[in-house]
Amino acid sequence: MTATTDGSAGAQPPRAPSAGDDTAEKTAPAAKTRGRAKPRVKGKAGKAGRAPTAVVQDTADAAREATARATDFLLSVQDPAGWWKGDLETNVTMDAEDLLLRQFLGIQDPKLTEASARYIRGEQRADGTWATFYGGPGELSTTIEAYVALRLAGDDPEAPHMAQASAWVRAHGGVAAARVFTRIWLALFGWWKWDDLPELPPELIYFPKWFPLSIHAFGCWARQTIVPLTIVSAKRPVRPAPFALDELHTDRRRPNPPRPQAPATTWDGVFQRLDKALHLYHKVALRKPRAAAMRSAARWIVERQENDGCWGGIQPPAVYSVIALHLLGYDLDHPVLRSGLESLDRFAVWREDGARMVEACQSPVWDTCLATIALADAGLPADHPQLVRAADWMLAEQIDRPGDWSVRRPQLPSAGWAFEFHNDNYPDIDDTAEVVLALRRVRHPDPQRVAAAVDRAVRWTAGMQSRNGAWGAFDADNTSPFPNRLPFCDFGEVIDPPSADVTAHVVEMLADAGRSHDPRTRRGIAWLLAEQEPGGAWFGRWGTNYVYGTGSVLPALAEAGVPGSHPAVRRAVGWLERVQNEDGGWGEDQRSYQDKEKWAGRGVSTASQTAWALMALLAAGERDGEAVRRGVRWLVEAQLPDGSWDEPYFTGTGFPWDFSINYHLYRQVFPLTALGRYVNGGPAGVPVGV
Repeated sequence: MTATTDGSAGAQPPRAPSAGDDTAEKTAPAAKTRGRAKPRVKGKAGKAGRAPTAVVQDTADAAREATARATDFLLSVQDPAGWWKGDLETNVTMDAEDLLLRQFLGIQDPKLTEASARYIRGEQRADGTWATFYGGPGELSTTIEAYVALRLAGDDPEAPHMAQASAWVRAHGGVAAARVFTRIWLALFGWWKWDDLPELPPELIYFPKWFPLSIHAFGCWARQTIVPLTIVSAKRPVRPAPFALDELHTDRRRPNPPRPQAPATTWDGVFQRLDKALHLYHKVALRKPRAAAMRSAARWIVERQENDGCWGGIQPPAVYSVIALHLLGYDLDHPVLRSGLESLDRFAVWREDGARMVEACQSPVWDTCLATIALADAGLPADHPQLVRAADWMLAEQIDRPGDWSVRRPQLPSAGWAFEFHNDNYPDIDDTAEVVLALRRVRHPDPQRVAAAVDRAVRWTAGMQSRNGAWGAFDADNTSPFPNRLPFCDFGEVIDPPSADVTAHVVEMLADAGRSHDPRTRRGIAWLLAEQEPGGAWFGRWGTNYVYGTGSVLPALAEAGVPGSHPAVRRAVGWLERVQNEDGGWGEDQRSYQDKEKWAGRGVSTASQTAWALMALLAAGERDGEAVRRGVRWLVEAQLPDGSWDEPYFTGTGFPWDFSINYHLYRQVFPLTALGRYVNGGPAGVPVGV
């Protein structure tokens, strides 16, 4: 049996397919039960049966030992400056596009090229494809970009690994079926026609903020990418191609066969016809107004470059901004481009085998606040020097100037935190909530400084509430339905509507700061209760998926005073018990974003997802339940001798299904948080004076 439509479990969960699997349909026998886990016995009111006292005590002792080892490990990997940062692993399009950028700019480096190619080759699946997450199926656009990158590195198209990849691409529709961003990269070298791409005019920069398709209607990550791409779209550059790519077309004589248009009475049809009109406009656009629009777009880009040279702390806007400014005459020695390229180099992780992996982003603020919470909840003294050092670093990262978010909240004083080392234009609500929770766990020698930072952050976060009572990640009320309709936007999320996980973290923070009865908090709680899925789970926007959403919401409801007996809490507990794996852990595959019926709450047990489920159950008052005991045993027995955990599976989410993330520190901070709360009876209290 597989999961039912409400996400409840059948007899055995689907496993996450290995790299050699062709589809997501295969299942495997349930994993052997780890340790001494026993079949669950249902008690009254649907709760899992209680474990015998001796077994609970044995589990508690093992959990204490595991907590101590995990604490030592996490302390050992803190940077002397006070921050933590794990690798942020995504997929090989980051590496492929890095090589394509260098080819476009004429700055290829043989050592770097071979190191990137080594990484890309190492990620190829047995069927010749590349996936977007560990154990996932082959993905067309990712495979095309990886293939082209390897050709740039000198791999022979007739070599077995290359021929297998190109054959798979042709069998799945060829370049014509790839996403727009992939075809843009190919158009830069004449491998695709600009006329066969959706149009994106630079005049977009002039649309007023209230207009449904203004740049402020897009989420911040899309906004930062689209503005430079309007310049690229207007310029339509073509660099000499070093080779042909005929082998990636289903029919090299007709690489882009015509497709039928949607009916004019549908939104898709309307926007397809709008795109045709924009193509006509491209041919008749007046030179001076268009040049002025490109200059305005360039000024917008330069104004948003961070002190370290990056844009928004993420790779895609940086890559396209460098290309756009270069097309407008900025040479590679210009300070803006030089610092931009240097920032991209800092996103590279060099591995022991000589391979070079490019991070899409870096997560020091997020990792540091989560590590601080984990260590405090594990029982580390609140005034421990390493916690104080972490607090000092976080305090210095608070952003005190307005960014694009202030377009919708012009009177709100800035006081948030961003995700990255440098991203002052885009503090995010999720990081800010978790940083506040972290700071309130530290007994700092200057409590007034902490209290002032926390108070400012609480006001800013509360002020970013959307009209529906919930919170998005970067902007308030970023919910226009129109950007997603553009033919250009065929990959990932391009708007930033409120989500259950971010809203839960804000509610938890507000309640922890003494605002449980604040009207904003109560509206947030009401929104969360209304968003619960029929089966009892909550959707996870920024983590995978229903396990993450549920693991975020239940601790927030508990902190806000919602009792464990509340029907919504009991439904969530029941769902978590039903989807627990036979080995005692929890896991959820990225495919739950596409196929909820089969994959919701289902997948190979992982350390981070097991921890999320445990954090939820502990918040609901299930500490002595059999499900919790089995989950704790799974974490204890999966721990490595050095106190860490291994986790190849991707449990983070950039865009649901389209862009998955493996945060390498998740496997450390969340298990430690869960074990610490199990051992110590709950989250750490607020130190006196904060």
